[in-house]
Amino acid sequence: MSGAGKSTLLRELARRGHRTVDTDYDGWTDGSGSPWDEARMSRLLADHDDVVVSGTTDNQGVFYDSFEHVVLLTVPVEVLLERVALRTDNPYGRTADDQEEIRRLTTEVEPLLRQTADVELDGRHPVGALADAVEAL
Repeated sequence: MSGAGKSTLLRELARRGHRTVDTDYDGWTDGSGSPWDEARMSRLLADHDDVVVSGTTDNQGVFYDSFEHVVLLTVPVEVLLERVALRTDNPYGRTADDQEEIRRLTTEVEPLLRQTADVELDGRHPVGALADAVEAL
């Protein structure tokens, strides 16, 4: 979910030397956030044994067999809304429509993601502790 801390966690993992890919940027999708470019994702996963991929799309399940772990980073919806309202690097989440969409996705989509995740991490924990937990996987 937007505001859970994915980008912050990716930056910390990259700082620690891990290859990271945030599929919200750099053409991994058609611009609407869905679906992943399957050929490009397949090449990435074939070419790199150790990569942390972040993003949520309706075709992500196609790649689950290629991932060692699927991690769900969560925070309560109130925290999501507070974080997106305060961030300066991404305008999504500032409008009433965006905030309603975040509430809806948290209710409708997050439970589905939880069913397919191997690990759920609380995004309210310090980023260092979250990175430690991902590295331990």
